[in-house]
Amino acid sequence: MVYSIFTVLFKNKTIFIAPLDWGLGHATRCVSIIKQLSIDNTVLLGVTPLTKIIFDEELPGLKQIELPSYNVRYSNIFPLWMKLGFSVPQISRIIAEENTLLAKLISTHKIDVVISDNRFGLHSKKAYSVFITHQLFLKAPVFVGIANRINKKYILNFNEVWVPDYEGENSLSGELSQSKNHPDSYRDHKNVKYIGAQSRLKDIVVTVEENKYDYLILLSGPEPIRTSLENILVNTFKNSDKKIALVRGTKSVGICSWQSAVSCEVFDLPSKEILKKLILSSHKIICRSGYSTLMDMHLLGKKELILIPTPGQSEQEYLAKYWKEKFGAEIILQKEIKKLNSLKA
Repeated sequence: MVYSIFTVLFKNKTIFIAPLDWGLGHATRCVSIIKQLSIDNTVLLGVTPLTKIIFDEELPGLKQIELPSYNVRYSNIFPLWMKLGFSVPQISRIIAEENTLLAKLISTHKIDVVISDNRFGLHSKKAYSVFITHQLFLKAPVFVGIANRINKKYILNFNEVWVPDYEGENSLSGELSQSKNHPDSYRDHKNVKYIGAQSRLKDIVVTVEENKYDYLILLSGPEPIRTSLENILVNTFKNSDKKIALVRGTKSVGICSWQSAVSCEVFDLPSKEILKKLILSSHKIICRSGYSTLMDMHLLGKKELILIPTPGQSEQEYLAKYWKEKFGAEIILQKEIKKLNSLKA
């Protein structure tokens, strides 16, 4: 059963909501939630320079409050789980900083409700605290038990958990949110609510040009791994006769070599209207298997997907395999991207 967060619980409240800033996915999936909550409540946004990009476009009328940025960068050498291990002191410091800052914000702005998308420090006994995540159960190649116990310990600081997924066999995230028999199950925490897939693109009306592009490549996520994949794809498609569109989730990398090396249209951080039109006007989508992107694809009815999981990111590797088995997506590992030239668009 999908729990309607929009018509229950919160009316005439002051709500502070803030997403994690590891890429844009956490911010984009919060947009539809924020718009609904804003109807009957006063909403304040917690932003960093990255998430501000999305909120300035989508929610220009809402007050923004700056939060510390996690500044986690991926590595071209170490897998994500190892890089995160190195970053534990930095992450712990940010969690403590945001928790201290939240106490001041609650007092200053008379905040009644705090909603955190994967920011572990944004909870308080002085406000009703909600945590948004699709990862109740983490995937990791090592120390998975320890990781899940730490994850659960943080999550249980919140009064309620909202899972942007469907409960049961219609799940989009599989074992990440559904493992009731997991040793770290949340069966003793009754306030886990499944709120359904979320996308800022769902209700936008656009004109579709059917199969205008053979491939739409969606490139987002933290650096340097985003640019690394872009460079690999440029080299892969440089002699291709395919019609290609590229969406880059950044404006910080300047002019790329796509236009000169490949017959390709490049869009840097397009508006939501242009992005939806590009998705629906393309035959196949090439993208990372990030969960927010997969929710967009599900709600827009796009089934022709080629997923390239971020190397060493266990969550994306699991989601790619799950979507292949359940929804028929194709998987190409980053080290095997040259196989793209042998695929039929």
